Amino acid sequence: MSRLGSMGARLYRGEVGYDFVGKRKLWYGVSILITITAILGLVVQGLNLGIEFKGGLVVTTPKTSVSAEQAREAAEEVSGHLPIVQELGSGGLRIQISDVGTGEADRITGELAQELKVPAGDLNADIVGPSWGEQIANKAWMGLGIFMVLVVVYLAIAFEWRMAVAALIALIHDITITVGIYALVGFEVTPGTVIGLLTILGYSLYDTVVVFDSLKESSKDITKQTRYTYSEVANRSINGTLVRSINTTVVALLPVAGLLFIGGGVLGAGMLNDISLSLFVGLAAGAYSSIFIATPLVADLKEREPQMKALRKRVLAKRAKGESGEQGPEDARLADETAASADEPDEADEADDTTAAGAVVGPRRQPARGRGRRR
Repeated sequence: MSRLGSMGARLYRGEVGYDFVGKRKLWYGVSILITITAILGLVVQGLNLGIEFKGGLVVTTPKTSVSAEQAREAAEEVSGHLPIVQELGSGGLRIQISDVGTGEADRITGELAQELKVPAGDLNADIVGPSWGEQIANKAWMGLGIFMVLVVVYLAIAFEWRMAVAALIALIHDITITVGIYALVGFEVTPGTVIGLLTILGYSLYDTVVVFDSLKESSKDITKQTRYTYSEVANRSINGTLVRSINTTVVALLPVAGLLFIGGGVLGAGMLNDISLSLFVGLAAGAYSSIFIATPLVADLKEREPQMKALRKRVLAKRAKGESGEQGPEDARLADETAASADEPDEADEADDTTAAGAVVGPRRQPARGRGRRR
């Protein structure tokens, strides 16, 4: 077995682990900082909307020796607007000029052909109206809203409403970060970007649902034992699925990274940049949120329940009496406060003492038998 596989097995069995839930305030702070940075990028710099959303003229040239910079200067001179020029993998150029009406399109195309020394018939010119881009944006928002509602309903039925709320917050977190990255790096937002954003929603939920399923299974009849609090069970679920989450995320990120850095960066395929950046950022943010945001949020919400508060008191009181594992400073303080008021262990606690895995370490000492008195 490989070292990673061995580590995964030890994580699953609870032999090793990291206290993700215990350090949840740190993760919340990091996520809030990243989210605020993304929102500031949106507010200050804004999104670089593509011509499909703003409307204008798109001119595609055949293979040419004209550089992108020369084409940009020529297009700006003949149109009076700042154009966007992209190099295509075929050796041609894609020139986008915003805010160009139908009447100006023919004139700009003709003059641009002369400047680039390309036959006018070889240029492919398309006029894009802003209403089309507005329709795409409205349908995207509608699809996003329907998706969110269906996710909340499904998770509330399959798991519980607390998990549905945590998953929804994690989704909003992932989308905000992805859109903020687009604003900060200045990538153009096109219909391909919208497709990528809608695609990452499923990937974002994948790891979250895996952890939730493990947590649901592990927390069955949790109130009938006194070994672990709900937060500790949630942390064990994260550690038990951690290697799986890392493996699936890395395997998904590798081809997307190829699209982004090779397809978009080396080959110059603009559409690949639009889709691959949203997928790359969304996949990474989704894996992060499932571990550091969604499950700790569920633990926070569950620990507010009276049953879980009572369970925590019993667990800490039992540890204070030295009947099970080590305790941290915070647990010791809480245990001292609750030990005096804790009730005696009930039948369920006694059953747990005999059935919980790893509860007994070393041979159990048998009570000495009483000897009868001699007459």
